[in-house]
Amino acid sequence: MKAFLAILVVLPVLAQAPPASTGASDAASPVPSTEPVFTGWIDLGYRWGTGVGGSFDTYRSIIDLGSGPKFLGADFTLTDPKHKWFDTIQVRADSWGDEPSSSVHVEAKKSGVYDFNADYRDFAYFNFLPSYADPLIGTGVVLDEQSFDTRRKIAALSLDIRPGHWWVPYFGWDHDSSGGTGATVFVSDGNDYPVPNTLSDSTELYRAGVRFEKSRFHVTLEEGGTTFKSAQSLYQSPQSPVNYGNVSAPILGQTLDLTSLLAAYGIGGSSTYSKALLTMNPTTWLDVYGQFLFSQPDSHVNYQQTDAGSLYLQSQVLFYTSEQDLITAASQQPHTSGSFGAEIRPLKRMRIVESWLTDRLHDAGSSASTQTLLNPYAALPLSSLLATTLASDYSQEAIDIFYDATSKLTLRGGYRYVWGDSSYAFLPPEGLASSAQEQLRQNIGLGAATFRPSQKISLTGQFEGGSSSGVYFRTSLYNYEKVRAQVHYQPLQSLSISADFTLLNNQNPLPGLNYAYSAHQESLSFYWSPHGKIFDIQGAYSRSDLRSNISYLEPETLSPQLSIYRDNAHTGTALFDLTWPHGKRFAPKLAAGGSFFISSGSQPTSYFQPTAKLWVPLGKHVNWFSEWHYYGYGEAFLLYQGFRTHLVTTGVRFTR
Repeated sequence: MKAFLAILVVLPVLAQAPPASTGASDAASPVPSTEPVFTGWIDLGYRWGTGVGGSFDTYRSIIDLGSGPKFLGADFTLTDPKHKWFDTIQVRADSWGDEPSSSVHVEAKKSGVYDFNADYRDFAYFNFLPSYADPLIGTGVVLDEQSFDTRRKIAALSLDIRPGHWWVPYFGWDHDSSGGTGATVFVSDGNDYPVPNTLSDSTELYRAGVRFEKSRFHVTLEEGGTTFKSAQSLYQSPQSPVNYGNVSAPILGQTLDLTSLLAAYGIGGSSTYSKALLTMNPTTWLDVYGQFLFSQPDSHVNYQQTDAGSLYLQSQVLFYTSEQDLITAASQQPHTSGSFGAEIRPLKRMRIVESWLTDRLHDAGSSASTQTLLNPYAALPLSSLLATTLASDYSQEAIDIFYDATSKLTLRGGYRYVWGDSSYAFLPPEGLASSAQEQLRQNIGLGAATFRPSQKISLTGQFEGGSSSGVYFRTSLYNYEKVRAQVHYQPLQSLSISADFTLLNNQNPLPGLNYAYSAHQESLSFYWSPHGKIFDIQGAYSRSDLRSNISYLEPETLSPQLSIYRDNAHTGTALFDLTWPHGKRFAPKLAAGGSFFISSGSQPTSYFQPTAKLWVPLGKHVNWFSEWHYYGYGEAFLLYQGFRTHLVTTGVRFTR
């Protein structure tokens, strides 16, 4: 990370520092360069907030914008007139200054020599929704059970050597990490105890390869590797108040509690992979492509736990006062995937696209655990060894035919077959099913048509339907239909109107599941920009309806239950831009509008976000702007989770 930041600092410095003279060959050109060295803009400003009315935790979980000085953004280009070390360096930055999401992009290139790209993003992830963190808040119990206050950092570097040549070596590095604090639950037989935790993870990806690019084929060969690590710790200090968890009722006359806890796990892993990619155009009527990827990751896990209190082991009907637990595990996961496809053009108006892919994953793991339970009368040691295997094979074959029936009508028809097998086993069985097998079988048909009766209007319709005899997941598409219709109409050069309709209906009638899901959405949008460009206006409205039913087992009693979810939503957006009649030196601009979301059903919610922004030029290279936002959020069944606030931002843009 430090190396990445150093590059961001050094590159602009190099752009401004002239290279040292090496002799007569470096003499200045007698023809003065008209190419500007620096072009672009930078925005600096300040944001004020009126304070959050309602739930500040919900506001931070959804919006999380704060007050104070801000580096709002920048976009500029540095050019070397002599084109000796670089041609251009482009920099784009957005939302720096204690913002929830910040980014920067740097690109430096020299034609035919190199192309360098660097990206960095920083996300603040705060999640403390009261209904999620405190599921018992409606009964008067205030607990912090699930919350996160973390930051995720993502960086990427890539370097292409000799771009534009027929063979191009390249190198890359990607970084992804996160760290912070939060709260979670320590799960013990008969009770769940909310406790604070710290967590972190990081992934590094290193890759290198070469691209071969000719007029009729493209080949990429790449080799790379990844490393991964994740850690989490849970703790409760013995000096803290006794934690009674979520269950207040005594079990067999005894109240459960947790007085101290120290638990931590660490996960580490690494992998290498090989990838090959080919695209080829051997004849004018045939295109071929293929890809192959093989990787073999391995991982290891260490977990240790020490806790004390009034605890209960349900399987032994045993109360105990302290526990020590140690677990180690390791696994290997060879993974092979490949795909192949071709586009055939046997007739002038016909295209046939054939594709096939497969993905094969095999996982073998083992673990060993040692557990010791202590009570005033005895110590109970428990140990176990566990070996597991998982094999999953997934394949898909599809064919699509595109036919231009006329110059105004294009038809498409296709068929896709999906199949797979998955199995797992573990020993010893530990009282559960020691093995299971699942099969995936799907037959899918699709059709589409695009009709363009004139240059001003186009109509598109799509249909996809599938039937299955087996799927891997309870909520996967089983017996389903997808429909989509689109209309685009442009009655005037300055006015365009679009309408869209989508429908998804999915049914899984298997006994004990009875899953039914349906969703549809209708939307209408327009854009009007009259001649003269004094103003333009755009807007969109959509209505959606979602219904879902699925059977499940109540965790505490294992009795069958039915989950029912309903949502009926309205969403709208409008934006109006106005540029006052002006001379060449004064061109104020006003933008106003906003968006709203209103839903009813299982979780009625409303959200409003009006906004307005004013631009006023102060000079040839300086513009002043001011922006207002209002955020209003509410839930009919969870009034304590709503919030409202005003934010005002003002600043100056410097351009060159």
